[in-house]
Amino acid sequence: MASKWRKAKLALGLNLCVYVPRTLEDPPSNNLDASTDRLSNAALLSPGNWDGDGLRPMTPTPSSHGLKLYRSGSKSSKTCSICLNKIKQGGGHAIFTAEAKWKEIPSQVPCPDAIPRSASRNPVRWAHDDAVVTMLRPPPRRDLHRRHIVPLFQAPEPGVFDDDEPLDFQPAVAEKNSCSEVAGRNSSRTLEVRVYPEVSAMPRSNSRDNFSVLVHLKAVVAAGRQNPSQKNVSFPQVAQTPRAPIDLVTVLDISGSMAGTKLALLKRAMGFVIQNLSSADRLSVISFSSTARRLFPLRRMSDIGRQQALQAVNSLVANGGTNIAEGLRKGAKVMADRKQKNPVASVILLSDGQDTYTISGSGENRPQPNGHPLLPLSINGSDNSGFQIPVHTFGFGTDHDSSAMHSISETSGGTFSFIETEAAIQDAFAQCIGGLLSVVVQELQVKIESLHPSLKISSLKAGSYPSHVMADGCSSSIDVGDLYADEERDFLVAINIPAEASSSETSLLNVRCIYRDPLTKEFVSTEGKEVTIKRPEIAGEEIVSIEVDRQQNRVRAAEAMAQARAAAEQGDLAVAASILENCRRVLSESLSAKSDDRLSIALDAELKEMQERMASRHVYEASGRAYILSGLSSHSWQRATARGDSTDRSSLVQAYQTPSMAEMLTRSQATLLGSPSAQRLMQPLLSLGSHPKPR
Repeated sequence: MASKWRKAKLALGLNLCVYVPRTLEDPPSNNLDASTDRLSNAALLSPGNWDGDGLRPMTPTPSSHGLKLYRSGSKSSKTCSICLNKIKQGGGHAIFTAEAKWKEIPSQVPCPDAIPRSASRNPVRWAHDDAVVTMLRPPPRRDLHRRHIVPLFQAPEPGVFDDDEPLDFQPAVAEKNSCSEVAGRNSSRTLEVRVYPEVSAMPRSNSRDNFSVLVHLKAVVAAGRQNPSQKNVSFPQVAQTPRAPIDLVTVLDISGSMAGTKLALLKRAMGFVIQNLSSADRLSVISFSSTARRLFPLRRMSDIGRQQALQAVNSLVANGGTNIAEGLRKGAKVMADRKQKNPVASVILLSDGQDTYTISGSGENRPQPNGHPLLPLSINGSDNSGFQIPVHTFGFGTDHDSSAMHSISETSGGTFSFIETEAAIQDAFAQCIGGLLSVVVQELQVKIESLHPSLKISSLKAGSYPSHVMADGCSSSIDVGDLYADEERDFLVAINIPAEASSSETSLLNVRCIYRDPLTKEFVSTEGKEVTIKRPEIAGEEIVSIEVDRQQNRVRAAEAMAQARAAAEQGDLAVAASILENCRRVLSESLSAKSDDRLSIALDAELKEMQERMASRHVYEASGRAYILSGLSSHSWQRATARGDSTDRSSLVQAYQTPSMAEMLTRSQATLLGSPSAQRLMQPLLSLGSHPKPR
């Protein structure tokens, strides 16, 4: 017994939450329950919190019980259970007679100056001298029949969420002053615009319908531009470019099905997000089960903000049902009520189940939801005001409602990721924030105009981006929105080319872009790009543009995925598989596929994977539907999503991944691999890193 209490004393000195050894007066407990509590409530927030012997939380877990000093006639009444010294007369209170005399258990203790090597890892590298960690009471033994435990931070919520922490104005002004001159010089190069006609020449006597013109956009990162907003000195900067700070709200499912390893891994993933936000970024966390609760308001991720955020996340306990709509409503309210706004705003939603409060019905007879009932009006884009705040959704495991999660993201302008393996949750979050922390273009609009009086624009292939073709066919536009650093967009414009009487060249289109620079807050207009083709009198060999052919393959594949999903939802998996097989055959005969184009190879691998996930109804329900919807989300927005092994370096399915995403993903995987205990928990092991594939 004495050795156990010495271990408890050491743990208290290290600010660690401990499980108090049982005494003769304690009732026996179930060892399995204790193990479950230890895993569910562990602070899996950084590699420094793991060691070879087990989980060691950085921040204590909530409890409703305190340390008890018994006053019976037993030996324990004469010996202090903490310091192991004799108890002096004082009403039963322990008095320490070593270096300091304690008349009660301290509520706060500073970090010790000397910590054993096995417990000294601190990846966040906070200043220990200023840190004060709240000492909580030891956790209670769990009763399986009574799962609700009162969590930390039970302050009543205000009616209006206008208590957001003020923005860090000083760094923002310095950032603008230091970069405005460079941004002004390179504004025309911040967004690169290229145009490619389907063929470079066509006989002047010929006319053609549905002639394709590719509009290619890329958010170019100017060399040598540093990022003064990055305050986290613990890690190298994600991208060597200035970026706009973000207001991020995470809406997290903590229903009963999240208990155990799922919740532990979610806490660790949130710790990774918190550690990689700068002091100019603000974060608020919403947790939901049967009801929703705001853990803390929008708060800047300074050293103190990070510590408080880590403690709040670590207090989460899984219980109750799944009320996604209430969680989103509260997350949207945080965004709507904030007094000040950072240039970038986004919501991350994670859930492992189906909404049991807003969407009725279950099983195969359940109607397909469109996501709108779960989305508040302020972020669903139904008022034709555009996608104000994108919601990036993450379906966790095989029991989540992938249709609803996909619809939520599609309606709001976000992406849907399928986290099939529990261990991949941190990588999925890392890839997402790697993009969100690198926004360099906002409110981007593409304007396309006909340069020939007889030329008409017939259609646009813009995926999920809002687009409009004027009734006269002379002009069109696409609302693209934000672009991450080095992110690319490709749009196919279908036009009708008339015959020429005598001209040797035909001017087809003029393409220009308007966007807002998030650093200078100014709107920038690019120079117009003209598309022309040669019109020889005698027909020659037509050379098809491989760039256009590659994007035509992407559009074909996305259309085949949508058709296959529709057939599968009607119960005809054989037809669905044949649609995908036919598309693969068409792609294999294309020019880009024969040229070993990486995008065409990746599309074929993805279509094959979808075929395999339609082998049976059971397989499709378990993972096929979510995998296809995540693929559709990725291709419709031309933005990376997590699905299957897409975050693995060896995976072919890595379309649209930017260098910032890849770097954050590599950081996440290196963090996980640096912890032996994390490796044991997160099987199978993840790869060492991920790198973007060339186009």
